[in-house]
Amino acid sequence: MSLSLSRVRSVTCILLAALVATGAAAAASVTTAIEYDIAVRIDPVARRIEGRSVITAAAAGELMLVLGRRFEVTHALIDGAPLGASTAGTVNMHAWRIARSQRGPRRIEVHWRGELAPLDTSLDHRQTLGRIEAASSAAGTFLPDSSGWYPHLAGTLASYRVSLELPPGQRGLVAGRLLEESDTAEGYRARFEFPFPAEGIDLMAGPYTVETDTMRGAGGKPIQLRTYFHPQIAELARKYLDEVKGYVEFYETWIGEYPFTEFSVVSSPTPTGFGMPTLTYLGIEVLRLPFIRATSLGHEVLHNWWGNGVYPDYAHGNWSEGLTTFMADYAYKEREGPEAAHEMRLGWLRDFAALAPGQDAPLAAFTSRTHGASQIVGYNKAAMMFLMLRDQLGRDTFDRALQLFWREQRFRVATWVDLRRAFETTSGQDLRVFFEQWLTRAGAPTVRIAEAVRTRSDAGHRVTVTLEQSAPAYRLRVPVALRSEGGEEIRVLDLERGRQTFTLELRARPLAVALDPDLRLFRRLLPDEAPPILRQVMVDRTVATILLPESGEAHTAAEMLATKLQNRAPRIISAANGLPALPTLVIGLHAQVDAWLAYRQLPARPEIVQGKGSAQAWTVSRPQGVTLTLVSARDAGALAALARPLPHYGRQSYIVFDGAKMIERGTWPMRMQVMKLE
Repeated sequence: MSLSLSRVRSVTCILLAALVATGAAAAASVTTAIEYDIAVRIDPVARRIEGRSVITAAAAGELMLVLGRRFEVTHALIDGAPLGASTAGTVNMHAWRIARSQRGPRRIEVHWRGELAPLDTSLDHRQTLGRIEAASSAAGTFLPDSSGWYPHLAGTLASYRVSLELPPGQRGLVAGRLLEESDTAEGYRARFEFPFPAEGIDLMAGPYTVETDTMRGAGGKPIQLRTYFHPQIAELARKYLDEVKGYVEFYETWIGEYPFTEFSVVSSPTPTGFGMPTLTYLGIEVLRLPFIRATSLGHEVLHNWWGNGVYPDYAHGNWSEGLTTFMADYAYKEREGPEAAHEMRLGWLRDFAALAPGQDAPLAAFTSRTHGASQIVGYNKAAMMFLMLRDQLGRDTFDRALQLFWREQRFRVATWVDLRRAFETTSGQDLRVFFEQWLTRAGAPTVRIAEAVRTRSDAGHRVTVTLEQSAPAYRLRVPVALRSEGGEEIRVLDLERGRQTFTLELRARPLAVALDPDLRLFRRLLPDEAPPILRQVMVDRTVATILLPESGEAHTAAEMLATKLQNRAPRIISAANGLPALPTLVIGLHAQVDAWLAYRQLPARPEIVQGKGSAQAWTVSRPQGVTLTLVSARDAGALAALARPLPHYGRQSYIVFDGAKMIERGTWPMRMQVMKLE
């Protein structure tokens, strides 16, 4: 199983984009002096919230005050005068325009209350990530900033203080420094402050057991570490605290001083995976997974530098997810060893190959993960772009550039241009073309060895290699391996045109030329190179679906599985029709699948899955790179059991389940581009 964690950010600016563009602040700015002083009381059982917020705004321009539609204002003043009725807004938000003022700081006081939505623990991970409602129950409360749970000024960064009151048995927090707390028979009270410009405020509460520890950061600064865990996982606290220490030390050495005074790991009763400044909010079942401490936890710690310490300018692209993926997920694979890192690069390229041409978007257009295709671009493609940049500049220069970027942009909104300038300043190179081609173009180049010829030379041997790439041409550094009787030697060729010939000298007798054998170039793999994987039927919008059970429980289970895999209503075609020249998903019971394959004269069920478990899925490569994916189960119950786990295994070529438990998986081998020399 793999899990991608998504960082929470305020989406109020997006929800109100049209309003903001017509007069309110158009972009967050660290020079906008906004402060919130919030006191809030929550009853999780009754699902009630009431609060008071005092906003101090030094900005002279027009402002937009917003509050979620679930909530009502009971009293509101602007510089002592009544606020008045909401005059603008969206489906989800009340909004009030606040006119320009030249009289100095403005004071806005709002009292509000409302009913919270019931917490739905039946949602899966994908549904939970996409939900923006403020929800509560005795098992947990989550108020995302994007729900508008507190009155705030759209499109601005702000510092804040929050006082929180909860009934006995509950504890809660927001991102920031815990100033004081008390836990008595009357209830729990805590006060937090966040003195830096922040994108928004997310609030979490639950029946938590809290464990604490302290570490010394760079320069001796004390950093308070906490776990807020539900009682059923309280025994995991010590392991998480120790891992967080290691990650903070790792990134302080790599980037610079940890920007905050605390970090907390907080459990959620829903399958959540969120990161905020000073904390990460993860589902109980997620926290139980042993690999989370070795992968996703570090990713969320790193977001305190990239994303929560330097803010992306979402209007011009989110660079932070790709950089965090490169410096966390990929960095951990590099620490494991070359094979693990190679496997991750192959996974990135396989995922991209699973996208239909034209399905992705330019990297500069990526803001946040909304579906599989956006993750493949915003996380994977961006991470590999940083890998290629490091290969070009060298590790030392690359790291010094990141340290410069951190020093200059800390608690500022930064763009891809700011990031490029840091690399150019440190390296002394003009990187405009490199960044422009990878950021502004959708897709990726296709590169192939068109010809390779061996001849004798004075130095020993000469190889003439002709490379071709798809139009429009990229400026690429293409690694090729010269395989000879003396071993293998890597050369990097500067490919700038659609077709280009290179002459290479070497002493030993060359036997073959291989293109990018270590997979260090982001490109679209040729159909013969890319092993087919399950992800193609998950992200390709052209997929045709064939359901072999015609009625009954098996048909219902098959249709539900197809919907879950594709995250949309499937386009179902008849099994009696000819097989389309499109990616195709076929779901059925064992006997039905075997009969269908035989009738279509397609390869039989692979031996590697034959007779194993209660259900199997595998891929078959068809002409022109079209993938056929088959899901076969013993009965309707075995099909139904796949609906939750199978969508998490998109990078596999085959997989076997016993009920809902994965018992075997793997990928078909990649076929590298190799041209033998005669």
